[in-house]
Amino acid sequence: MPDSTYDRLHGYYLEDLSVGMSDDFTKTITESDILIYAGVSGDNNPLHLDEEFASQTSFKGRISHGMLTTSLWSTIVGTKLPGPGCVYMRQNMKFLKPVRIGDSVTATMTVVEVNVEKQQVTLDAECLVEGELVATGRGLVWVPKKQASAPNA
Repeated sequence: MPDSTYDRLHGYYLEDLSVGMSDDFTKTITESDILIYAGVSGDNNPLHLDEEFASQTSFKGRISHGMLTTSLWSTIVGTKLPGPGCVYMRQNMKFLKPVRIGDSVTATMTVVEVNVEKQQVTLDAECLVEGELVATGRGLVWVPKKQASAPNA
């Protein structure tokens, strides 16, 4: 019997994951990203949208929304590691440095614990710009087991 669409699109199952597995995603933050994020989230802080205002702050210019930067972790969790089929349960984060328009952010998630009984995986999270850590955190995701996730025939 050929694989189902579910099987073809599904990411890692719990049994496939081990401590040390890692994946990353890189994105250059654009003006459009900031405007769209402001529109979707409702966060219209002029620190992100108004250069004249932002230039008078300690940042000396516009910066990306911190949550836009760390949303790249969700990209990894939902599409790569563990990938489609898992559910994000929790994420803590610490913002260390501002991200600006034109910065290329590399987000990384690394498996640090696999709890088979609870079907939960803990991931360390980092965002870097030009090798400098701009955000760090730890996430928790629920991951289906192979036998528990097979669709009924």
